[in-house]
Amino acid sequence: MTRFGFVLTMAWRESRVARGRLLFLTSAITIGVGALVAINSFTTNLRATVRDQAQSLLGADLAITARGGFSARASALIDTVAACSSDPCAAIASLTNFSGMAYVPRTQGTRLVQVSAIQGAYPFYGKIRTQPENAWSELQEGRRVVVDPSLLTALNAQVRDSLALGEARFEISGTLVEVPGDVGIQAAFGPRVFIPARFLKETQLLQPGSRAEYERYVKLATGDPQAVARRLRSALTAERVTVRTVEDDRRNLDQALDQLGRYLGLVALIALLLGGLGVASAVNVFIRKKIDTIAILRCLGATAKQLFGVYLLQAGAMGLVGSVAGAILGVLLQLLLPRVFAGFLPVEVGFSVSWSAVATGIGTGVLVSVVFALLPLLAVRRVSPLVVLRRDYDQVLATRRDGWRWPVYLILAACVVVVAALQVGSLLSGAFFAAAIGLVLAVLALAALTLIRSLRKWFPHRLPYLWRQGLANLYRPANQTLTVVLALGFGAFLLSTLYLVQTNLLREFRFGSSGPRPNLVLFDIQPEQRKRVEETLRRAGYPPGPAVPIVPMRILSVKGKPVSRILSDSAPIGPDGEPLGRWAFRREFRSTYRDSAVPSENKILGDWWKPGAGDTGVVPISIEVDVAGELGITVGDTMVWDVQGVPVTARVANLREVNWARFEPNFFVVFAEGPLNAAPQMFVSLTRIPDAAERGRVERLVVEQFPNVTAIDLSQLQASIEGLLDKVVLVVQFMSLFSLATGGVVLVGAVATSRFQRVREGVLLKTIGATRRQILQILLVEYFCLGLAGVLTALMLSCGAGWLLMKYLFESPFRLPIVPLGLLGLGVVSLTIVIGLLNSTEIFRRPPLEVLRTE
Repeated sequence: MTRFGFVLTMAWRESRVARGRLLFLTSAITIGVGALVAINSFTTNLRATVRDQAQSLLGADLAITARGGFSARASALIDTVAACSSDPCAAIASLTNFSGMAYVPRTQGTRLVQVSAIQGAYPFYGKIRTQPENAWSELQEGRRVVVDPSLLTALNAQVRDSLALGEARFEISGTLVEVPGDVGIQAAFGPRVFIPARFLKETQLLQPGSRAEYERYVKLATGDPQAVARRLRSALTAERVTVRTVEDDRRNLDQALDQLGRYLGLVALIALLLGGLGVASAVNVFIRKKIDTIAILRCLGATAKQLFGVYLLQAGAMGLVGSVAGAILGVLLQLLLPRVFAGFLPVEVGFSVSWSAVATGIGTGVLVSVVFALLPLLAVRRVSPLVVLRRDYDQVLATRRDGWRWPVYLILAACVVVVAALQVGSLLSGAFFAAAIGLVLAVLALAALTLIRSLRKWFPHRLPYLWRQGLANLYRPANQTLTVVLALGFGAFLLSTLYLVQTNLLREFRFGSSGPRPNLVLFDIQPEQRKRVEETLRRAGYPPGPAVPIVPMRILSVKGKPVSRILSDSAPIGPDGEPLGRWAFRREFRSTYRDSAVPSENKILGDWWKPGAGDTGVVPISIEVDVAGELGITVGDTMVWDVQGVPVTARVANLREVNWARFEPNFFVVFAEGPLNAAPQMFVSLTRIPDAAERGRVERLVVEQFPNVTAIDLSQLQASIEGLLDKVVLVVQFMSLFSLATGGVVLVGAVATSRFQRVREGVLLKTIGATRRQILQILLVEYFCLGLAGVLTALMLSCGAGWLLMKYLFESPFRLPIVPLGLLGLGVVSLTIVIGLLNSTEIFRRPPLEVLRTE
């Protein structure tokens, strides 16, 4: 028989003894590969769907957007696209998008909505589906509106009810069923309402200073959309107008979806790496049980290399079987993922098998299985034929150090880096990911080894016997402490870190029934309405807070250089076709004036001015530090602002940080009092109304008397933000559950592979008089300590990770929710105990005589 034939034959024969146990442990690989294949295949299908439906997602060949309205020059340039001598010419549709208050007189319900005023045959590609079906096609035939179904639910309204928007009245003719390119989270801050554009002026909702977005959608009869877009961009950039094409949207979506898929794939990869730990644990125990067999084969002439190949081939076969099963699982999971991602996807994803994702998943699973098995397989090379006569194999395997140990460590690290880099598409990101995983696993392993050595050195001999026996099991030969702490600890680390970040992010948005923070905001109050609005609030029993002025403006020049020249200068073009870093020059700012800071601000550089400093000519201003960086300015630089047609020269007095998470009137730019006092402006007023029903009553009072005023219930906004974050967290938690499931499988495997030692010890205890209850208590102590060690280490790691993420990524304060975190830890400890006891039932079933006869 050839050497390879011997290896193949022996690998098959040796696997028969423990094939069921080995196949069970391959389920750890199966879960990881399943998650990886599901995410990668789903991303591939999503990318293909976006490519096929990109034109319908945009709804036109070109989309042209301006935040503050189109200038005369911009409108003339856009109109040239439709000017042609051929038939048909290009078609243009217009949308004006803004926020407003909707009111249903029949139910007296009010709600903040997102209004879109439509003119033209939008969309040109794709179809907006409504209920009833003809509601969209008949929208322009009268005073009709089409709304999100959530608006009817919120206002207890129904189709054919009258809906008031400002001073105009409409009939609700239908509800939206499907909008091309629509993402559910777009309506998180207010249901959508579509109205005919010819009634926009009648609503009187757009007042000076009101925020609105103006869009023009173009369907070209002939010509290349990309070429037309390039021509328009060169002319419209200085007019603060953006131009998008189907290709731009497709590229942006592909980039965003690829990034999402890759990083969710990293979460799936964690499950696969945990599966690798399960394989390593299984191989380690399997080899220890095969010491006598290996020694006999050595006596019969088998070389160490041949035996190493036998068991390495078994590990590869385990990985292959588990990976193929995981690929099948991943393909089936694609049917579930669209529901998990509901609210994020702009398209309905079709189902098809991505063979590249399947091949990648299987290859990665086999690679991880083989590489993780290398370290325990090194023991095969150290088994001497004399072991047949010396059965203390634990000491035999530990007699000398193996020179291949560190090279195997390097191979293992390189494997993790490579598979992570392939998943995320960047070697540097893969290296950082591998380093983070290595750090967490190293801390967990250090905690497990510290527990083992501490018990050996400082064993608590004064404890009751049952406690002493349970604690001794943590460091006995063939113990499972390291494997259990790594497996469950890593899963608990992921879940607790996600929970900490989610809780801390939401804390900034909470408005409970107690506390002084306002929970009702009134926007777009015109100067002549200010006193009457405040009086309305007082009559209702709720004194308003100080009215905050808002003045719309644009930048004319920065440090003496006109913005039109800055925007016209050549600059790197981003994937969306827009110059990079120019948003701060193009945007319309809504600024305020005051002579001091507010609690949500923190001065970074410079000083606040003294009252009256604004009357000296050049107005001192304070700028948010990130915007100052985008504009390339610092303290002492000068700017010229266009305030409703009047140039105002300003000097930067200080830079400040703003806590945008606090629902207070925060601004990028603050002017000194004086020069802006007489400028066209609107006001924002805040008050606090603890009762939700009373807030609704006050909103109705304000909307009935002042239809242009927008009222925002911050409690509803909080609910919207929580819903949005919950959707984000759901997606990541769904993937994290694969890691926890893998950890559970590895735990089951660790218990199962040490079953012989457990049964033997249990029988010996029963032989000397131990009862089932006492043995059960010993097991409870052992698994409680194992779970506690893993959970405490994981929670400490997650607290550090959560603090780092909140401080450096989200730049928000970090607080520790002790009680919920303790409940999470208790749940993981309970899971450890339950799994451990379920896998130890054989101790109670096997009679002592049966076990002793095998000795």
